[in-house]
Amino acid sequence: MTSVIHKPIKHDSAPKHVAGSARYIDDLPEPEGLLHVALHLSDRTHAKILNIDLSAALAIPGVMAAITVADVPGDPDIAPVVRGEPVLANGVVEFHGHPVAAIAAHDLPTARRAARLVRVTYEDLSAILSIEDAIEKQSFLLPPLGLKRGDATAAIAGAPHRLKGDLNIGGQDHFYLEGQVSLAEPREDGDVIVRCSTQHPSEVQKLVARVLGTSLNSVTVECRRMGGGFGGKETQAAQFACIAAVIAARTGRPAKLRLDRDEDMIATGKRHDFLSRYDVGFDEQGRILGYELTLAGRGGWAADLTGAVVDRAVFHADSSYWLPDVTITGLCCKTNTVSNTAFRGFGGPQGMATTEYVIDEIARFLGRDPLDIRRANLYGKSANNVTPYFQTITDNILPEMLDELLASSDYRRRRQEIDAFNAQSPHLKKGLALTPVKFGISFTTTFLNQAGALVLVYEDGSVQLNHGGTEMGQGVYIKVAQVVAETLGIGLDKIRITATRTDKVPNTSATAASAGADLNGKAAEAAALQIRDRLAVVAGAMLNADAGQVVFADDHVRAGGKSVPFADVAHKAWMERVSLAASGFYATPDINFDRATGRGRPFYYFAYGLSATEVLVDCFTGEYRFTRADLLHDCGSSLNPAIDLGQVEGAYIQGLGWLTMEELWWDDKGRLRTHAPSTYKIPTARDLPEDFRVQLVSGRANPANTVFRSKAVGEPPLMLGISAWLALKDAVAAAAGTRMVRLDAPATPERVLLAIAAAKRQDAAMPTDMAAAK
Repeated sequence: MTSVIHKPIKHDSAPKHVAGSARYIDDLPEPEGLLHVALHLSDRTHAKILNIDLSAALAIPGVMAAITVADVPGDPDIAPVVRGEPVLANGVVEFHGHPVAAIAAHDLPTARRAARLVRVTYEDLSAILSIEDAIEKQSFLLPPLGLKRGDATAAIAGAPHRLKGDLNIGGQDHFYLEGQVSLAEPREDGDVIVRCSTQHPSEVQKLVARVLGTSLNSVTVECRRMGGGFGGKETQAAQFACIAAVIAARTGRPAKLRLDRDEDMIATGKRHDFLSRYDVGFDEQGRILGYELTLAGRGGWAADLTGAVVDRAVFHADSSYWLPDVTITGLCCKTNTVSNTAFRGFGGPQGMATTEYVIDEIARFLGRDPLDIRRANLYGKSANNVTPYFQTITDNILPEMLDELLASSDYRRRRQEIDAFNAQSPHLKKGLALTPVKFGISFTTTFLNQAGALVLVYEDGSVQLNHGGTEMGQGVYIKVAQVVAETLGIGLDKIRITATRTDKVPNTSATAASAGADLNGKAAEAAALQIRDRLAVVAGAMLNADAGQVVFADDHVRAGGKSVPFADVAHKAWMERVSLAASGFYATPDINFDRATGRGRPFYYFAYGLSATEVLVDCFTGEYRFTRADLLHDCGSSLNPAIDLGQVEGAYIQGLGWLTMEELWWDDKGRLRTHAPSTYKIPTARDLPEDFRVQLVSGRANPANTVFRSKAVGEPPLMLGISAWLALKDAVAAAAGTRMVRLDAPATPERVLLAIAAAKRQDAAMPTDMAAAK
């Protein structure tokens, strides 16, 4: 029997990607009368709007409309969670680049030229730009989240050793290949269809309906594929879809809004940058006895998803370690910068990176290999296995995975060789770090853990598959198609994957939280099982067998030693008036969290991983190259090893980029200065480790009842990139000739060079007896 599940099957759009024929929103045929929309962005960081003059823009030939927030026919607030985010600036601009007005014209160059002619009169207001300033002025978007177990203060005070410090972790631009883009077309009776590059069609539908002052059933949102999302199109695509829809409704003509790269980087949110402050007590073996941690995330001017992002940072601040007495607090800082948003990992990477840094500091203080301190603090299996939010870990495979990676990476021998190399190499230094990943899978907002699907079997045996998941290159479409094909016993060639549409599957959650295949795969399986059960009755009658004996496989239906083609059974069912359509629904079971008590089970299961990264640093320039990386990642019983392997590789590189080279820089006036590829460096093929070894854990089915016992893979492997950052820290310590060094992220070559110099100065200034103690 041929199976299509657990097989390395190519992405459904792979040939189109390679040929350049895959169609994205801006590639679609432009409808007759299309208007192109451009935005006027604020040139002030925080100011009251006294007047908006659109006359010069409207005087340009070819300009058909100009709107401000006053022209929105419905409710202009497009906040996804906490109200207070108008679709265009409403009386005040809150950051440099805040959209103030939108201009529609016959062509894009005219619209953009006219947008520059909008004149806005402002009265400047004071601005808060940094996390430190926000904390000092108590400028917060939301109440803090706190987790507490035991008495961390007392445990730290009574510990043999104590370290206290802070750490800055930078943000990250999504830098998706396809920028934000939406095309809105008015239909009869006030309806509108919006084709949008979005991870969350249902939310775009809801917010478009809100700004138009209409009902959800009047709005249809469609997304066939995105040219990347990474979280940047979970909530923030809605603003541009809403603006296009308002223009379309106002003019009665289709309208398209597409941001160029500079506008996209200036006007859209990023990964949250964090300021972390820690106080940790530990024993001679490096075991953490008490841990107090404050994680302050820069949310920007509006809440967006900052609450959930900071929550997840708090949830993942334990990383992979048992913390007996612990207090973790998350702060949602309000600043006059762009509203930060979801990004792959959703706060988890920032929380984990902080604690991995603290573990590294403990090891250096004690003069031990950080790997040994990590092993000493790892969660146990039957004891020391409860998280700070009181979820018991029942599926911990990290100890076995660590043994496997230690052997395959030859870590111990290479550690000795690197130490020997550094001892004889004055100007080039190597670093090595091995870090673990434990990442919880589920939306931490419980009600979002739901999905729907619609499966249609036609009388010729062909199948159309619809579900709420959106395709951004990660392979959720092919994975869910594999699930349906396996359930019905047919080949993938019989399944037509369709665009995600809100008129096919309603009220869906975003494709986010690594749950796309988990949720939509289960929903599609539920729909396919309903149809299969109906077909089994029909086939049983055709084969003179009981329905319970019928087997679906290899495009045939078999029972009692006989078989008929699947298509024949489908046709027979149609003739007998048996329904061949089914809606499937899935809600993740057994998850909950009580925010008031800080207790619950927010995650259905955990995904695990380990990475060891080696780096070579030039001490004269701070430049570096990654010479080797060994990755081992847990995908359970992978639905598609080829897709999952690609996700692990890409996530690691994106995590490496975040922590080592992608630097967002605002000037003292709150203007983002790194808003193009010329000033913002993302990893390229040249940044790939020269020796790159990636393996998936084999023979480890997910103990949770997920779709075919697989595990999510979108976000967890991004944290494997933490080892690259800490390998650089290891090399910096070797270059400075001292164990204790500071290296904030991103560890750019400039920051590496400055860290070496700072560590040398600090070591030189240290009294002789303290230096000896070090």
